[in-house]
Amino acid sequence: MNNFTFHNPTRLIFGKGTIEQLATAIPAVHRIMVTFGGGSVKKNGVYDQVVRALKDRDFVEFWGIEPNPTIETLRKAIYLGKEKQVDFLLAVGGGSVIDGTKLISAGLNYSDDAWNLVKKGSYYNCTPLGTVLTLPATGSEMNNGAVISCKETQEKYPFHSNYPVFSILDPETTFTLPPFQVACGIADTFVHVMEQYMTTIGQSRLMDRWAEGILSTLIEIAPQIRESQKNYDLMADFMLSATMGLNGFISMGVSQDWATHMIGHELTALHGMTHGATLAIVFPGTLRTLRQQKKDKILQYGERIWGINYGSADERIDKTIEKTEQFFRSLGLQTRLSEVNIGNSTILEIEHRFNERGVAFGEKQNVDGKMARAILENCM
Repeated sequence: MNNFTFHNPTRLIFGKGTIEQLATAIPAVHRIMVTFGGGSVKKNGVYDQVVRALKDRDFVEFWGIEPNPTIETLRKAIYLGKEKQVDFLLAVGGGSVIDGTKLISAGLNYSDDAWNLVKKGSYYNCTPLGTVLTLPATGSEMNNGAVISCKETQEKYPFHSNYPVFSILDPETTFTLPPFQVACGIADTFVHVMEQYMTTIGQSRLMDRWAEGILSTLIEIAPQIRESQKNYDLMADFMLSATMGLNGFISMGVSQDWATHMIGHELTALHGMTHGATLAIVFPGTLRTLRQQKKDKILQYGERIWGINYGSADERIDKTIEKTEQFFRSLGLQTRLSEVNIGNSTILEIEHRFNERGVAFGEKQNVDGKMARAILENCM
């Protein structure tokens, strides 16, 4: 196991009826900006709960943070926050709203265009923020990462800032989510875990078992959620799996990959695809392309998660990758680029972008432009 320093300062407030705790979670001295996405929080009652908890408080609302939040929208929020002299942010929504609010929290204390911070990759002189999570997927409610897009240039980059001060997770807020969003959230959570797990064997028994526990949970609950999305215990497990999948708990001291995510971000930037949907396509292609490099871990994953312990090594790897792809299909997601009408021109553009930026991802830092192209060709 590698050396590491671990610190996660976010306070989780989990359970039924916990939104009312906003009344005490945010100190009364703050001038608050509450950020939202579309209007779904008004339909499911979350908005009313938030407003009720913040009664008699000084707050302003900002609406319209879209899926895959864009700098064009976030600039408007930053302007409003500065105008109103906001000194605390509350993100109410899914990962996109929380991601966007993280950039707002940085931009409020920055004198230039916030896109510069995104291109830089990080900024930590931030206005404090809390969250009310309504869509489990990204884990943004308990980490310091975000991903921000620019419509003008069709770019999408990761960005790091401060952790949320607190995050409120009430599983009842997920009951009315569209099934497609739930499916993408499960896929996103699954691949988050895989990016930290599917590297090499023998680094940490504990990290492996924690990761496998989340994977097994997702596989067990996914079909039940499709049948009973208003089951509190199922959605509680889903919500907590998404949070635990990317809050640092399963990555301590082990190598990580993230090539699938970086390729997926480009598919979103170029075609506007939902993030989780891109991962369901790219991840099986990553396994097919890097099957020899990841051979031992694929075999471990296949045996422990799917019970595949028979046949030759190559046969077991084939069956494991097939099972993984079948899982994404069982969620109702597509797993091939040809199914979403994406072809060679996009593959070449992504290869060009990787090469132009001089980037390489994966636990061996070998997923450069050429390898990204090979992975995408294995997704056709």
